[in-house]
Amino acid sequence: MPLQSVASRKPTLLSRVVRWVIFRLYRWKGWKLDGGLPDLKKFVIAGAPHTSNWDFVFFAGATQELGIQPNFMGKHTLFQGIMRNFMLDMGGIPIDRTRRGNVVEQIAAEFGQRDELALVIAAEGSRTTNGEWKSGFYHIAQAAGVPVVPAWVNNETMVLGFGPPIMPTGDYAADLAKIAAYMRSKLPDYERFKALEAQAVRLKEEGDA
Repeated sequence: MPLQSVASRKPTLLSRVVRWVIFRLYRWKGWKLDGGLPDLKKFVIAGAPHTSNWDFVFFAGATQELGIQPNFMGKHTLFQGIMRNFMLDMGGIPIDRTRRGNVVEQIAAEFGQRDELALVIAAEGSRTTNGEWKSGFYHIAQAAGVPVVPAWVNNETMVLGFGPPIMPTGDYAADLAKIAAYMRSKLPDYERFKALEAQAVRLKEEGDA
């Protein structure tokens, strides 16, 4: 479906109900914001830690409070039949891994086609990680020519926040070190962010070797 027809179509009832429920859950749980999103049209939100399936729900609630439509990547088969409009209305971007061109190229093309896009990525990749980040978020931002906005969650205090945008320079180790420094400034004793910092140091040493 062309982007213009998606934008002009009225959102499905189900998507409106789900958004309402998400925002009410976010408010009911008492989540608070520490730092807002930048005044930009396009960026990648790299969120961590990814410790619960509820992470995206609360990020969605926070972005809704800030007036931002969060987008996410999903397997293209989820965008078929009666689920298609719902997934699109929720901010989903279908990714076809069988199509020519990899995920980075597909998402970079999506950034190029849209006037606004705030792509949320769980930078750790999975909930079982030790805290090291996958590089997919960075390659997407670099290919699309958009900044990375680090985002953190503290499930104990129910606070989440967004950091300053970081434009990819092509030096992944150096840029990851900037992100790690910001994350540790918010949760200095958090073990996963210590692992992230150590990852950035290791990558730099490997690059210098």
